[in-house]
Amino acid sequence: MQSESGESPSVLLVEAFYGGSHKQLIDLLKAHVCGCSAFTLPAKKWHWRARTAALHFSQTIPSCPSYRVLFSSSVLNLCELVALRPDLARLKKVLYFHENQLVYPVRKDQDRDFQYGYNQVLSCLVADVVVFNSAFNMDSFLSSISSFMKKIPDHRPRDLDQLIRPKCVVLYYPIQFPNVTRLLPRHKCLRRPAEPSHVDDLIRQQGDQQHRPNEPQSLRPEEGDLHESSYEPDNDRQMKPLHIVWPHRWEHDKNPELLFSSLIKLKQKGFKFHLSVLGETFTDVPEVFLEARRLLDSHILHWGFLSDKDNYLAVLCQADVVVSTAKHEFFGVAMLEAVHCGCYPLCPKALVYPEIFPAEYLYATPEQLYKRLQGLCRRPNVARRHIVKVDTSSYSWDALKEHFGTLLAD
Repeated sequence: MQSESGESPSVLLVEAFYGGSHKQLIDLLKAHVCGCSAFTLPAKKWHWRARTAALHFSQTIPSCPSYRVLFSSSVLNLCELVALRPDLARLKKVLYFHENQLVYPVRKDQDRDFQYGYNQVLSCLVADVVVFNSAFNMDSFLSSISSFMKKIPDHRPRDLDQLIRPKCVVLYYPIQFPNVTRLLPRHKCLRRPAEPSHVDDLIRQQGDQQHRPNEPQSLRPEEGDLHESSYEPDNDRQMKPLHIVWPHRWEHDKNPELLFSSLIKLKQKGFKFHLSVLGETFTDVPEVFLEARRLLDSHILHWGFLSDKDNYLAVLCQADVVVSTAKHEFFGVAMLEAVHCGCYPLCPKALVYPEIFPAEYLYATPEQLYKRLQGLCRRPNVARRHIVKVDTSSYSWDALKEHFGTLLAD
């Protein structure tokens, strides 16, 4: 798909997997950076996109003398594209890493396809600027290159990380936080600091500091539309069970087994809680979801992907605690969106999370996660009255747009 601005384009945006956060970033850049022309492929068959998108784009991107900058995500084999199209090789080439394949979790190391990580290394070597969405993403990639290349049986290249490192920068993924005031329950409105009236609805610190085979189901919907805020009296709110939300892709790398084992244990111990399991589903849904739905049926408020963004935000606004159990996360848009909606976060003490969340929101073991949830089930108002010590404004488009403008300048 091609999308161009009205003027002679100077920035060529290329996205081999135009969906989810990849799509959101391309759309943001098209809307807010002058002179962008975008060429994309639908977010389907990721493996084939990574293998063959460069050849496709080499044939579909027309020659344009006004181009000065090429921006692409690391799904694209940039090395192949500029080899096939020497006219693009002269551009300032910016490679953006939403994730990296060197540490992407697989069930068995022999299941890892060497080619995907190898392509990303080659792309870095031909790029002029290599941008990562977090320091964790950058550090894990650079520190893994040497061991990754040892998979080559002989004549291994050396010191590739030293060639790539000087090109690397960290630029957080920019989130457009919507104004959710109308969706918030009363207790969240009361604890919310006064906010400036601009497009981003930002939670500020106080003190010291997406193929969907199944439609979502609201198993126990509240009266009225999801968009309506519930302004119930404080006493009524205190009596409500803790509402836990898990807004992640239904795939093994998000470790749903840990979430459900903790919740089933809470149920067996007689704790009251409500549960919303959101996030996109794909062709192969892990079996644990079917069993968890059966065992936790009486606790479930919402189950499945919410395609309407307002409905999704409404659930986050009504929830008390957002949980990540991920074995793979390089940034974590869903967790920051939930914090923006007033949820108390619980995250692994690993991956990108210590970079974004203070220690009080991190757990190191499954037992620690269970104990944290147990404590919040006993005293849900601890979560409801807490002001989360994460400045989400640091990750907003408003805060980051000038950096992206500079990045895409010739």
